[in-house]
Amino acid sequence: MADPKGFMKVERQVAERRPASERVHDWDEVYPGSPGRAVLPIIRQQASRCMDCGIPFCHQGCPLGNLIPEWNDLIYHDLWRSATDRLHATNNFPEFTGRLCPAPCETACVVGINREPVTIKNIEVAIADKAWDDRRVVPVVPEWHTGKTVAVVGSGPAGLATAQQLTRAGHTVVVYERADDIGGLLRFGIPEFKMEKKVLNRRLKQMRQEGTVFKPSTNIGVDITGEELLDRFDAVVLTIGSTLPRELPIPGRELDGVHQAMEFLPQANRVAVGQQVDGQITATGKHVVVIGGGDTGSDCIGTSLRQEAASVTQLEIMPTPTSDRPGNQPWPTYPMLFRVSTSHEEGDVAREYAVSTSEFVGTDGRITSLRLSEVKFDAGRFAPVEGTEREIPADLVLLAMGFTGPQQTGLVEELGLELDARGNIARDDSYATNVPGVFVAGDAGRGQSLIVWAIAEGRSAAQGVDAYLQGSSALPRPINPTERPLVV
Repeated sequence: MADPKGFMKVERQVAERRPASERVHDWDEVYPGSPGRAVLPIIRQQASRCMDCGIPFCHQGCPLGNLIPEWNDLIYHDLWRSATDRLHATNNFPEFTGRLCPAPCETACVVGINREPVTIKNIEVAIADKAWDDRRVVPVVPEWHTGKTVAVVGSGPAGLATAQQLTRAGHTVVVYERADDIGGLLRFGIPEFKMEKKVLNRRLKQMRQEGTVFKPSTNIGVDITGEELLDRFDAVVLTIGSTLPRELPIPGRELDGVHQAMEFLPQANRVAVGQQVDGQITATGKHVVVIGGGDTGSDCIGTSLRQEAASVTQLEIMPTPTSDRPGNQPWPTYPMLFRVSTSHEEGDVAREYAVSTSEFVGTDGRITSLRLSEVKFDAGRFAPVEGTEREIPADLVLLAMGFTGPQQTGLVEELGLELDARGNIARDDSYATNVPGVFVAGDAGRGQSLIVWAIAEGRSAAQGVDAYLQGSSALPRPINPTERPLVV
């Protein structure tokens, strides 16, 4: 244990961000230097708050089972190399999760029962960033090759975790990506101000040096058929994500200016790194309305503010969350609280809760406003409150309401893969589908979820594939798809 009285003596302190007035004018990460460097001055004191409790619920809160008390103690004693090893023992990409994960481990922290929890996420990213700065992250090349080949379809966090684990196990792994670059939503969905792409690129360089082969601009099911893929490889892992956006089928949906978030964000991300996008959807000078209160909605807000929108309004159908943990979401569950993201800090964002949009209103084929009303939950559904209907100006509406499942046409249909009741690809405890040799991991099998779940599923699927190819596997297995933890 770092300091038996650390949690009593030291108050919780998170990394300081750059002033909102400064960062809204650029696309750099919101922390000075990097999130890890920003927290370094306070890291040892914050690590001392970890109780190293007898039953560390942070393990249960983290789908990866990160060894949190161990690396907290190592950081307190200034043993950075050992801390890096313990962190990478369970997490292939801690620099990703340390930036992007909502930290369910912290809401499960035992200190958090009656105090502010340990700043686990800050400590994690500090270890990861310092390891890269000190050149301690090196390729892990397999000592021998099995002669087995694996195709991974999709290069998001689940696909990358699967590929790295199987490459290190000695298999020849090829990652196929239909976009023109590798990374999935890590590259095209996550804005630069949350994670600069150089953070992704350095990890991809490591994977290439380990032997993983990447094939972008290859649409499996079109450029290469599913049958050809099965003929070429001993196993196939589908990590194609949950890519079908939830729609809002109301009058006026066809108007110009109403777009899905994933039409808007990838274009902005490309331009932020210097690429040219013809006909880019921009928020410049427009009244922007973001429908959806999650992380994607927040990303749309931060991007719109940087593009100098005239105004930004965020709509959410759920009621305003409380600031304190609700009684029906007790520790160690992940509570639904009123949270202020870095994007919300950066401008005068109007956040409206318990409202529903009934119509998009336009002139000459282009949206000019939207009609909404307050709602209440009644008889199992949200019903409009009579007399509350009104209009708000809208030149650009971004739908950030989540995703309903993987694309079912094309490869999934071609391979004859069975789906579960939710429309995701069905799999067993080893992540195997109904087609021999075909596995699935990440959002395509689990449904829309967190980056930490994607990495955990990728690691687990890799263990299932390795056992299928070799008869047994020494790869770790964080979770199986039938487990339902206490956190979202």
